[in-house]
This record gives sequence, C-alpha cells and structure tokens, in this order.
Amino acid sequence: MNSVVNFLKQSDIFYQLTPTQLELVANLCQEVVYQSGEIIFKENSSSKELYIIAQGEVEILINSGNGGAASASEPDTVIAKLRRGQSFGEVALVDEGLRSASARSIQKDTRLLVIQRDKIIMLCETYPQLGYRLMHNLAADLAMKIRNTDLRIRDQLLYRSS
Repeated sequence: MNSVVNFLKQSDIFYQLTPTQLELVANLCQEVVYQSGEIIFKENSSSKELYIIAQGEVEILINSGNGGAASASEPDTVIAKLRRGQSFGEVALVDEGLRSASARSIQKDTRLLVIQRDKIIMLCETYPQLGYRLMHNLAADLAMKIRNTDLRIRDQLLYRSS
C-alpha cells in the first residue's frame, strides 16, 4: 500500500492531498496490468472508472469512421499518448455517460491504478476537503486538455486554410 501512496503523491490529480488523504485514496485503488495492444475500454462503452498510469503508456483513440461505427477500412486515430502519472477516464467522475474515445495499452506490462466512480464519489462526500482538492485538480487537468485540443484544432484549421 505504501508504494501506491508514494505513486499517488507524484500524480498531478492528487496534488496537495495530505498523507492521510492519500492513504484513503490508495485504499480505493485496484491495480490492473495490460499487455501491449490490449484494449482498456472502447469508445461508446459505459464510463465508471478513473485510471492513473503507474507504469507504461496508453493511447487514446477515436473512431474516425462514419457516425462512430467501427469500420475495418477506417483505422482508429490516435489523439493522445499518455505516460506514467497521467490520468484518463476522469469525465466518469462527472457523469456516467458513454466514453468518447477508446484506450489501449502500448507497452508490455502497462500497470494502471483503477478507481471506481462510486467509491471515489463517496470518499469525496465523506471528506469534503479531499473532495474539493481532488475536483479542483481534475478541473485543472481537464482545462489543460481542452486548451491543448483547442490549439490542435486551431492549427489544423489554419493549416488547411493556407
């Protein structure tokens, strides 16, 4: 458990949590190992987990085919590569909608910490200071991801119009 706490301490979404708060979060973590090429979750699947990369790399992919339907002729498009300490699936904490992308392990023995939505929400409700700090950090992380996406879209639009 101590290694999980030490890892969480280094992850941006748990920035400024106290040692006790980190212990509480660590108790919720389930460690899962994926092999290279293994799908973690698929686009349009239900959304109930937050993932933190403890080791390895993960690709975030979208289906670029017509209407999001899987197509052998249209391969998925990689929109992000995530590494140790980064999180994904955080929108599941806001709602339980469908995933907007797929996630796939790209390294052998990619180790993820998985936190179930209902457990982290209960922890946040029980310990409001922990909940505030975690949600603040998640909002900052999502804002950065949105800004980066906006910049990429802007670059694509400006590049195509030239």
